[in-house]
Order: sequence, then C-alpha cells, then structure tokens
Amino acid sequence: MSVQERKERERAGRERLIVATARELAEQQGWDAVTTRRLAERIEYSQPVLYSHFRGKREIIGAVALEGAAEMAAELRGATAVADGPRARVAALARAYLDFAEGNPAVYDAMFRLDGGLAFAREDTPEPLKDAFAALLESLGEVTGDGVHPGLFTEVFWAALHGLATLTRAGRLPPEDAGRRVELLVDRLAVV
Repeated sequence: MSVQERKERERAGRERLIVATARELAEQQGWDAVTTRRLAERIEYSQPVLYSHFRGKREIIGAVALEGAAEMAAELRGATAVADGPRARVAALARAYLDFAEGNPAVYDAMFRLDGGLAFAREDTPEPLKDAFAALLESLGEVTGDGVHPGLFTEVFWAALHGLATLTRAGRLPPEDAGRRVELLVDRLAVV
C-alpha cells in the first residue's frame, strides 16, 4: 500500500469517526450538544483536524443525513421485499418509515428538519437522498392510480408519513392509534 493510499484510508476513517460520534452525541443529547469542540474532545483530535474534514456543524449534519438516507432506503427495501402484494408492500413501507423515524430521531432530524446544506428535488441532489426517494417510489409507484404521476403521489404519501412521524414524536397524536393511522393512510391513498 502506498503512502497516499494509507493517508486516504486514515482520512476516511477519521471522517467516519467524526460522523459516528456526532450522530451518537445527537442521539444522546440532541443536536444542540454537537459542537466542534465537544466532537474534538470525544474523538481526541484537534478542532483544526475536524475542520480539515468538515467546514462546520452544517456539513456534519449533512453527512449524518446522507448516511441516514442510505440506511433508511435499505430498511424500506428490506421491509417491502418480504411483503406479499402491493397493499402489503405499501403498509410495510409505511411501518418501516415510521419505525426508522422513531428509532433514529437525531438522524431523522438531520435528514428532514435541520439544515445540512443538502439539495432536495434538484439535479444536484446527492445520490443517497435520491435513492431514499426511489425506495419509496418503488412500492408506491404501483398503487398511484390512473392519471396520477407516481413521483407526485410518492411526494404526497411521503409528506403524510413525515407528518405522522413528526406529530407522533411531538406527542401530538396518541400512540395507541399508530397502527390504525397506517391502515387508514394505506386504505385511503393507495389504489390497490
């Protein structure tokens, strides 16, 4: 292995450590607790080393969001792959999405609530975000109904899931009706 390859591997390892530590800290104490000073202390590198990887907290949030998008896409695909039929796939997709949001609140915030400097719904949207949307579209595209653009339907369904995730997390919706909400969403929006 060349010196250059070793340095690139070490750099990539430091970057993964920074992102993992930021994510862990955010899940434990919230994003307000994630500062470059605290990250530097936790990973035992100087703040200038952090800044050599990320220009600041915004870019770290973006990196966590991209990682989270890839994880969410995998979970959505995993859940829908074992479901039998379009309705079951959409219900599995909805449950997997809501489970991901509940189980990864800081990552979910990085993806959809905080400014990570990432472009959505544009040409320059990063691939992990495009892939997460594609994971939604793969199951939802088959239940859009006549004359409805699959991408537009996916956006509306996604918005409904995001609303459910956000309102449930904020304690605005009673948790005991979570399953019935998913069933209602699938029954009323999906044409199966």
